[in-house]
Amino acid sequence: MKNKLLLTLLLFTSFFANAQEKIALSINNQPAGELFSKLESATGCRIFCEQEAADSLFVSLSGNYESVSEVLDIALKGSEWSFSSVNNKTFFIIKGQSFITTLPDNYFKKETTDSIDYRAEASSFFGMKREQKATSENRVYEIGDPGAQSVPGKVKLSGIMTDFKTGEPVSGVAIYIKEPLVGVTTDAFGYYAIEIPSGRQELEIKGIGMKDTRRQVMLYGDGKLDIELEEQIYALKEVTVSSEKIARVRGLNLGVEQLKAKDIKNIPMAFGELDVLKVVTALPGVKSVGEVSGGFNVRGGATDQNLILFNDGTIYNPTHLFGIFSAINGDVVKDMELYKSSIPVKYGGRLSSVLDINGKEGNKKEFAGSASLGLLTSKVMLEGPLFSEKTSFVLAGRTTYSDWILKELPEKSGYSNGTAGFYDMNLSVTHTANPYNSFYVNAYFSQDRFSFDEDEKYGYRNANASLKWRHLFSQRLSSVFTAGYDHYSYNTRATDNPVNAYTLDFGINQVFAKADFTNYLTDEHTLEFGLNTLFYNLTPGKYLPHGNESLVIPDIIQKDRAAETALYFGDRWEVNPKLSLQAGLRYVMFNAIGPKDYYKYKEGEPIDESTRIDSTSVTGKGIYKTYGGPELRLSARYAFSNEFSAKLGFNTLRQHIHKLSNTTVMSPTDTWKLSDANIRPQTGMQIAGGLYRNFDGNAIETSVEAYYKTMNDYLDYKSGAKLTMNHTIETDVIRAKGR
Repeated sequence: MKNKLLLTLLLFTSFFANAQEKIALSINNQPAGELFSKLESATGCRIFCEQEAADSLFVSLSGNYESVSEVLDIALKGSEWSFSSVNNKTFFIIKGQSFITTLPDNYFKKETTDSIDYRAEASSFFGMKREQKATSENRVYEIGDPGAQSVPGKVKLSGIMTDFKTGEPVSGVAIYIKEPLVGVTTDAFGYYAIEIPSGRQELEIKGIGMKDTRRQVMLYGDGKLDIELEEQIYALKEVTVSSEKIARVRGLNLGVEQLKAKDIKNIPMAFGELDVLKVVTALPGVKSVGEVSGGFNVRGGATDQNLILFNDGTIYNPTHLFGIFSAINGDVVKDMELYKSSIPVKYGGRLSSVLDINGKEGNKKEFAGSASLGLLTSKVMLEGPLFSEKTSFVLAGRTTYSDWILKELPEKSGYSNGTAGFYDMNLSVTHTANPYNSFYVNAYFSQDRFSFDEDEKYGYRNANASLKWRHLFSQRLSSVFTAGYDHYSYNTRATDNPVNAYTLDFGINQVFAKADFTNYLTDEHTLEFGLNTLFYNLTPGKYLPHGNESLVIPDIIQKDRAAETALYFGDRWEVNPKLSLQAGLRYVMFNAIGPKDYYKYKEGEPIDESTRIDSTSVTGKGIYKTYGGPELRLSARYAFSNEFSAKLGFNTLRQHIHKLSNTTVMSPTDTWKLSDANIRPQTGMQIAGGLYRNFDGNAIETSVEAYYKTMNDYLDYKSGAKLTMNHTIETDVIRAKGR
């Protein structure tokens, strides 16, 4: 009787306690995520859901409720969402399906149902709820397993920064904490990885053209946090963008210019056309070779000593219409970087600079487009998601109707009957298979044609295609694998005299493959390493008769073939908050490949017909000449304060392809020559140093850089040298030493 009375008392006490512990809520048209957070705080339960449910479902509730299940029943009623629970403590919000929360008895031989870590199970099922995109400044995002015992120390946080409106990755965004001061910037894919102390942290985020923002995080362990940023809309008043200026002081590389699409649009335009090359020539240390001409010189180098990359493809002639327009459509450019010194170890092949231009990936959220009609050109661009938000595309085309310019010239000029025009096309497709794998397909084609009269016509074209795979092995190790094809060619045709009518052709075809790796080893060390290879196939000249009446004797210069392979390794070392070091070693091997017939000359004497001693014939695809050697990359930065720093850098470089031209400008009829048994590769060295100081709260930016540069074995020409259709070009060039 006593036991029955005690049991009755316990049941009554339990019932009375539960009846008193009602859940009081008052929510008016708020996102469901706010409701879930309040329920977790009030009851200690755990609610797992997809981000779509937390953000897109709005609920209104007011009153006292018996249980979490009752609240969720009311909140989700009439929607596509439903919930399942485990022991009324863990809840799963699922769309259009049910979630089995019980297992057969004795399913785990030694584990009971109560010992199952439902938190880990839910995290696995939803791909970590806490790894969803962070859009709110006020919400605290939990990273890692809250149930695990927190261990003091540093944790690794990584993720991708994207544009809230378009879904495109945003590069060059700074993310940091203030105490202790630790920060990184996003790479070209919007990816970041930062090692910071565990516990509650506030992330400061600043990017050019994006609103400054912050995110609150509770770090229990390593994890991912993707962040969406909003575009900065400027009012009609003075605006100071400080994040870039801070980066110039705190950054490690010298002579680097980073430009976004917004910067390009601010440069004065010719005939209303965006021109990325005009932007480059406005930068310090860069000089235009002429008002209406192609190419640019960097720190005393020649036009052929600049490596111009567009979506990883090499552009040999970067201009349209005699240099008036850039060959790159400004509407498809996302950003670009010009390296004048402290060239990253992954780049090589040119002595003076690297201009790396990245195209847009396309709007991932909605279809958009633009079209324009100008005095000389018309263009159209389309972008948007393809099938789903995981895949996006950009398609753009541009053409000209510029013949009217020549028609306006006086007849005595001889050009009034001439024609000129061009067109180019771009296609990019981006597919994000999952957070660890992304694929990129890029294609570019441009065609120029012009003539000064009806009997003489010229044309040249650029073409590139590439396939890129970006893979994250872990938060610390990422990779980019790229393969592609580049083409450049020109054609000249003269038909004024049918007996002497001819065509002259030149072409470069190259196939490349690259494997680049980045390892965020620790917060102090970031490693870069990789391998790339490039196969050249040049047609130096084909002089052929045109038409049945032509008596021109065919003349074809034998092809140049070579393989250039490079292996590189670099380390960026943050010694302390003031001192940073970067060191890299790149070993390059260049193999000239047959078939090839060439002459030998007396050692140590000028190369001409009088010093010729023998000839050699290489059959098949054997290697007949090899050049190789290391390239060094060293740089250091010492920050006296957040506003003042000093930098020093040292580079050595090699170049195995030479432009043959007797003018300083880039001409459509220039030819290119590979190093071979008689023409050595160009080599160069540059030492640079600089001081960087910001004043008035980063409102005023000042810097000064100085450099010393040498170049060896660059080609000069003898008086009266013949550069076109010359089978022994080595006899008409001079290898210059030092400059």
